Amino acid sequence: MTRTVLLALDTSTEYCSVALLCSDSPADASAEELRTWVRHEETGAVSSTRVLPAVRELFDEAGLTLADCDAIAFGAGPGSFTGLRTATGVAQGLAFGLDLPVVPIGTLLACAEGARLHRPSVTRVLAALDARMEEVYWADYAWDAGEWRVVVPPSLGTPDTVVAPDALFTLAGNAAAVFGERLGVAARAEIVDGAALPHALPVALAALRAYRAGRTVPAELAAPDYVRDKVAQTTTERLAARTAQSGEGAR
Repeated sequence: MTRTVLLALDTSTEYCSVALLCSDSPADASAEELRTWVRHEETGAVSSTRVLPAVRELFDEAGLTLADCDAIAFGAGPGSFTGLRTATGVAQGLAFGLDLPVVPIGTLLACAEGARLHRPSVTRVLAALDARMEEVYWADYAWDAGEWRVVVPPSLGTPDTVVAPDALFTLAGNAAAVFGERLGVAARAEIVDGAALPHALPVALAALRAYRAGRTVPAELAAPDYVRDKVAQTTTERLAARTAQSGEGAR
């Protein structure tokens, strides 16, 4: 069977996360049947200075070279605007140099993949991440026939607008910890998995299935998925947010 070597990057958060995956197994192989090497380090805003050294370290550990790679995957977003641009740029640069396809993987889908990695019985995941500015990035996924089906695509809203799935579900991501009772759907979750966060390993696992299914893009078409179309609030929006927070504090 043909070996598949895939490199995955995620810098959508304060972590620089890099994973190298090597598979000699069929497409339905479990994570335990794959060989993986990972670097996941809290770097703050300087992931760009750490990501390439981490890539080199993983290839050295694996006894492989970039020339052995079949595809480059990256966490496409949503997340830190700067971090998304870093991962996209590095993935594009490596893919251009090696003439490889690119596999963009949403960070919310990576959270769902992480929840299933922690608990293989999980089949429905509501992924919700702190989007700052008192908002939440969220999406609803169902595990169906060996792949994630998108029930609700990545969305942006206030904590009270997040819609609970119509079945038993795991809540993945950090939104429950950040927003507490304001994230009403948390109380309806069967499991709250706050450790299922953007990470290069679940990006790699999801990307392996996508790569084998032909869901790749040329390097020049790789792009971040910001979901939020702006990063700064207007003066009116900032004042409204402060007023709302003051009202909550007075209750």
